[in-house]
Amino acid sequence: MPLSPGESPGFLLWHTTLRWQREIAAALAPIGLTHVQFVLLACTWWLNKEGEHPNQLAVARQAGTDVKMASQVLRTLELKGLIEREVDPSDTRSKRLRVTEAGSELAPRSIEAVELADAQFFEPAPAGELVPLLKRLAHPSD
Repeated sequence: MPLSPGESPGFLLWHTTLRWQREIAAALAPIGLTHVQFVLLACTWWLNKEGEHPNQLAVARQAGTDVKMASQVLRTLELKGLIEREVDPSDTRSKRLRVTEAGSELAPRSIEAVELADAQFFEPAPAGELVPLLKRLAHPSD
């Protein structure tokens, strides 16, 4: 016998995810970024901050996104003046990514907005339990 929607973990997670995505979109709207633009900008910024000069594949992997979709979104971020895509001298098919000055100013502000939205959204969860659970669910082999 199937579970009712209100008792199905997958169905509840689906609805929770949709609500969370709406909250993140609302937090990012004043900044002028979509959720996926935010994720790719933040990942590029973080990798640059760690001294890396990542290519599009590395950023897509870091973000957990499809490489082709990431390439399109990274082009949009480039058009917005937030990142630069440079041909990799060691592989001319590859593009290395660098956050521009404007992107370096926007990334921390957008991360702060998303972290605040996350804190408000996940506030009902027991302190210290949510992140370990999400890590186990996201990476069961770790």
